[in-house]
Amino acid sequence: MKVKVNKDACIGCGACAQICDEVFELNDDGLSEVKVEEENKEKDEFVSVKEELQDEVRDAAESCPTGAIEIEEKAE
Repeated sequence: MKVKVNKDACIGCGACAQICDEVFELNDDGLSEVKVEEENKEKDEFVSVKEELQDEVRDAAESCPTGAIEIEEKAE
């Protein structure tokens, strides 16, 4: 699974970071973003999610009031 946050849709409510702070954080602009290593940070790119965090990421996406969290499921 991969995930990203659509910055244009995010309103910075912080629900995703409360549900899964291992993956999401609020940036300096008060908007959510996916936590990644600085050297791997690319704007608007999907980021891989560890298997043990995938259910929490799905919960965060479902809780997002604007649908800003986009999930790309791996094809089996």
